[in-house]
Amino acid sequence: MKKWSFIVVAVLTFALVLAGCGASSDKVSGDKDKLKIVTTFYPMYDFTKNVAGDKASIEMLIDAGTEPHDYEPSAKDIAKIEAADVFVYNSEDMETWVPSVLKSLDSKKLTVIDASKGIQLVEGTEEEEHHDHEEEGHDHDHEEAHHHEHDPHVWLSPVLAQQEVTNIQNGLTKADKTNADTYEKNAANYNDKLKALDGKFKTAFEGAKQRDFVTQHAAFQYLAKEYNLHQVAIAGLSPDQEPSPARLAELQKYVKDNNISTIYFEEVASPKVAETLANETGAKLEVLSPIEGITDKEQKKGMDYIAYMGQNLKALQKTIK
Repeated sequence: MKKWSFIVVAVLTFALVLAGCGASSDKVSGDKDKLKIVTTFYPMYDFTKNVAGDKASIEMLIDAGTEPHDYEPSAKDIAKIEAADVFVYNSEDMETWVPSVLKSLDSKKLTVIDASKGIQLVEGTEEEEHHDHEEEGHDHDHEEAHHHEHDPHVWLSPVLAQQEVTNIQNGLTKADKTNADTYEKNAANYNDKLKALDGKFKTAFEGAKQRDFVTQHAAFQYLAKEYNLHQVAIAGLSPDQEPSPARLAELQKYVKDNNISTIYFEEVASPKVAETLANETGAKLEVLSPIEGITDKEQKKGMDYIAYMGQNLKALQKTIK
């Protein structure tokens, strides 16, 4: 009797295991039906999420708090890209490691989306070029790896951000024609929000007499050009660059002569240079975010690209009047 009871229990257990395996298999199959997308840093993640909606699982390689200018992918990160259906990045001038990584991949199914495709990138600032000449011969390999020949910060213009969204839509459609209508609809809806954001910037700066702003990170050239503003950068395109003593003295005079009330810095990089300039001139410090990383905690509170750009607008209005 005990023998038969043991057999029955064993059979039932085996059946439950099979059922569990079947359920697990169905779940995996369901996940496989979704497009698997890997993006680089936050704006690319947010734009892609708004276009893809619930038709994809999306992962971001560069966590918030990590400076994307200095990021280098690990072997694990490269494996994630190779296993994906779609890889989205901003540009080779931002993610300088992308060309070499793509050459190393053995994946014919991967759709690669250069979000800045078709956008005319402008050259780096004079401050960056000056810094590069000063540092010539020092840590040359690192400098070459992260040097920005062109300014990659196109996402900070609400107008150019729309072009990036459209590029992402076209790439997702290429990878997944079945959901092309959804991607088109989602992209159109999100671009409408970006157009509204553009309208707020235009209205805020219309008729402003003081149009100069001083920022530690030279990330706002495209935004300044869009709204006829003038960015005065303390350093170059990489936020960890430091100005020469001569450049810092020149900026101190500029801030005082032009009654600049606010010096802007970003939350991820060290603010010490901006603090020095503010202390020497009596200006206040204010965050102007390049939106290169937003923490999970902030996202849960509803912060995203558009919300951060709204904060940037309010911050700029303290100088642009």
